[in-house]
Amino acid sequence: MSNILIIKHGSLGDIVQISGVLRDIRENYVNSKIYILTTPPYLELLNKCPYVDQVLIDQRSPRWNIFYLIKLRQTLSKFNFSHIYDLQNSSRTSFYKKYILSNGIWSSTETTLKKGEEKKDFDKDSVLNRFKIQLSSSGLKTLHTLEPNFKWAIKNIDSILEEYFNKKFILL
Repeated sequence: MSNILIIKHGSLGDIVQISGVLRDIRENYVNSKIYILTTPPYLELLNKCPYVDQVLIDQRSPRWNIFYLIKLRQTLSKFNFSHIYDLQNSSRTSFYKKYILSNGIWSSTETTLKKGEEKKDFDKDSVLNRFKIQLSSSGLKTLHTLEPNFKWAIKNIDSILEEYFNKKFILL
């Protein structure tokens, strides 16, 4: 069994967008343990995601905080990830690739670009299509990437609405 890491720091909208990507990664790695590296606001939400086995937190401390980076590297190296799927595709995660997660097969925009293709041209495509291209170029089947489904995050809040708002409001 191998360990797979997905990196997505982003916003709530980003988490909604990658729900199909997470399912595709899970279905391609049925016998692997899947981890996601994200920021503290998404811990509780991603702990409910059926496609992820464990959520790892990145405080995203400044890069000059060498003690934090050393601790993050030590923490992540314990998992010996065979594959890393960088869905953030930022300068921070490029830094992580170079200095924090040097082992494992890395999948990102950087590794997806064809010879002569520039990131600015690749970025003109829709986010979901870029994820599909990224996963496909990594050899994964992508049945759900273009159709995010966030139903796993739904929670019945009728009792909260009744208790505090007398069912006169909608809570999102």
